[in-house]
Amino acid sequence: MGMMRKLGLGVVGAGLVAALVWALWPQPQPVDLATVTQGPMQGTIAAQGVTRVRAPYAIAAPITGTATRSPVEVGDAVVVGETVVAVIQPADPALMDARSRAQAEAAVAEAQAAVALAESNLRQAETGLAHAGTQLERARALAARGTIAQRMLEDIEAEYQTAQQALVAAQSQLDLNRATVIRAQAQMMGPQALFDPTAEPGECCVRILAPQTGIVLAVSDMSARLVQAGSPLLTIGNLDEMEIELDLLSADAVQVPPGAHALVERWGGSGALEAQLRRIEPAAFTRVSALGIEEQRVRLRLDLLTPPEGRPGLGEGFRVHVRLILWDADDVLQVPQAALFRHGEGWAVFTDEGGNARLRPVSIGRQAAGQAEVLEGLSAGAQVVLYPASALSDGASIVAREGA
Repeated sequence: MGMMRKLGLGVVGAGLVAALVWALWPQPQPVDLATVTQGPMQGTIAAQGVTRVRAPYAIAAPITGTATRSPVEVGDAVVVGETVVAVIQPADPALMDARSRAQAEAAVAEAQAAVALAESNLRQAETGLAHAGTQLERARALAARGTIAQRMLEDIEAEYQTAQQALVAAQSQLDLNRATVIRAQAQMMGPQALFDPTAEPGECCVRILAPQTGIVLAVSDMSARLVQAGSPLLTIGNLDEMEIELDLLSADAVQVPPGAHALVERWGGSGALEAQLRRIEPAAFTRVSALGIEEQRVRLRLDLLTPPEGRPGLGEGFRVHVRLILWDADDVLQVPQAALFRHGEGWAVFTDEGGNARLRPVSIGRQAAGQAEVLEGLSAGAQVVLYPASALSDGASIVAREGA
């Protein structure tokens, strides 16, 4: 019994020692692994943009007057040189107060009296001319017989010419006074058309024709109204000629090459539209972000390359998502950025070599879309550790995490 008890105690002790060694033995660290690949890589900048009609026509009133109700509405198609897009009539005269009306009535009465006086003077001049003509005929007959002197005949002819000029002057004075009556009566005209619906509107002064074939994008006011010269009336644009306007941080705009290609996504239709950079504006502007930070931004304009039939429904002022392509390479050795960490003054990764982590310094080039270009230090197919823990060291035992 003593030997059996000692043997049992020995077995138990050996099991405890084995369990303690197993517990203290280093276990492989579970890690996420990724493969170094070689393939195409593309550097892009994503931004939100707004569609714009290139070179829209803003039509303004050429004169001051009353614009009639707009003959066109937003969305109407117009043809250059044919469609009437606006009509401007003479403005109605202003209302007169009691004093102004009394003065205008007195001016009319005064002008009418002057007309009556001029008519009387005209009749008097006609009578004087007739009498002077009779005297001239008689004097010529007497002078022919030698009854009167030649000097007397010349005096009578001068009186006849004077009577003729008096008649012309009286007629001119009558015409002048009649015009004065018309002017005085015009001063009494009021905005009768506003109160009398049967009144004829004033003669049309200006009919504005469409300067471009396209679509009416905006109308300032559909209703009839008084407009000043230069007041905006409507805007016309051609939806076949579209561009995209977007803003980038000045630091990002510097990286965009001239004529960069772009893809327009999330515009509401299927597929991506193609666009090309046309211009980067030379002056930046300040914009306050949603976090209250002042940002220097630069405006870019891109031409839509996709034909109109490939972007149905896309109009003015639509929000779109733009991916500007900065560079494009077909065969690049690349590693996930999540595997990189700082090592000295450069970069490094941990690779999986036979279940052990090996520290590998690497040289990194361009980075885009979560990937980094590998210049030196790795080869295609190598397994690298993603998000390496700070406790992971060179030579440590590792195992791929389940489900990774």
